[in-house]
Amino acid sequence: MKVAIAGTGYVGLSLATLLSVKNEVVALDIIPEKVNMINDRVSPIKDEYIEKYFSEKKLNLRATLDYKDAFEGARFVIISTPTNYDEEKNFFDTSSVEDVIQKVISMDIDTTMVIKSTIPVGFVENMKKKYNIDNIMFSPEFLREGKALYDNLYPSRIIVGERSKRAEEFANLLKESCLKEDVPVKFMNSTEAEAVKLFANTYLALRVSYFNELDTYAEIKGLNTKDIIEGVCLDPRIGNHYNNPSFGYGGYCLPKDTKQLLANYDDVPQNMIEAIVKSNDTRKSHIADEILSRKPKTVGVYRLTMKTGSDNFRASAIQGVIEKLRAKGVNIIIYEPTIKDNTFNGIEIVHDLKLFKDISDVIIVNRVDDELNDVKEITYTRDIFSRD
Repeated sequence: MKVAIAGTGYVGLSLATLLSVKNEVVALDIIPEKVNMINDRVSPIKDEYIEKYFSEKKLNLRATLDYKDAFEGARFVIISTPTNYDEEKNFFDTSSVEDVIQKVISMDIDTTMVIKSTIPVGFVENMKKKYNIDNIMFSPEFLREGKALYDNLYPSRIIVGERSKRAEEFANLLKESCLKEDVPVKFMNSTEAEAVKLFANTYLALRVSYFNELDTYAEIKGLNTKDIIEGVCLDPRIGNHYNNPSFGYGGYCLPKDTKQLLANYDDVPQNMIEAIVKSNDTRKSHIADEILSRKPKTVGVYRLTMKTGSDNFRASAIQGVIEKLRAKGVNIIIYEPTIKDNTFNGIEIVHDLKLFKDISDVIIVNRVDDELNDVKEITYTRDIFSRD
């Protein structure tokens, strides 16, 4: 069948790659350079499996700037456009999603829209009422940056926000394209599916915050963080996963999803959800204080990216630490090979790694790298296990 995908970020491009092995897929984007790269089978994002599939697989995939070309004749229009969190409105900016919905409605075609973008709880029902439509549902994605296609090939679960024949058809479309056998599939209303996405990511943020606060305690009290975490995580109910301390949770999803869930709690009693949001800022303040205690004249920031194997540094935790250090008047320099410019947000980019090391009094790094082995004595990190 023909499937259209609006938006070619981690979610959209991984789905486009996955589904184009067995289906005709047309990906829509508004950036000509990305469209050209996809058509030339060059991945515009860093993802090992997408790059592998682009080079080795015969994909029935093309990209376009023309929404009519993409949507015409498509059995499903998957919407995976960005929904950034608006700090002033205290809500997701869903304008890009709604723009796609309006375009589909204007074409008067027989298709089903499936939203994969993260949206507020109740968004699908609001769209149905606002536009008097029924051909729309929500299906959350659970992907990691840099491993998006892998997580689509081996999904933990498939959730579709509707109980219907078309929901089953969409679930089968995903299931038939993945490599994992016996994938759990669950159908529910779209509103509950929207809640699953926000609660799942907020729990992950809670787990990050928990081990970060454990590490803050150990660091201040002079205790061995690694011993404590390993002892705690030997309990099988807790498990030895997602427990490596960091400068805070960041990336595209967790910061905005936790804030959106908190906004959805506006008229509901809570303590923990707000604490998860606040904990992240507290952690960054602690990290900044520890760095300031070394009285550096110049702090070198080694990489802005969130994790190993990713080229994305949107809302990375280290940027929050940088802002707190700048507020104290500390001179900052950055080493980030993915940035070709000479500055980032007004901060000097040093492209020569040796020079970067030579002029830094302290080097801060969220995730350690062998490139820093020769400057361990001036390196500050909370990466205890040398992994994400």
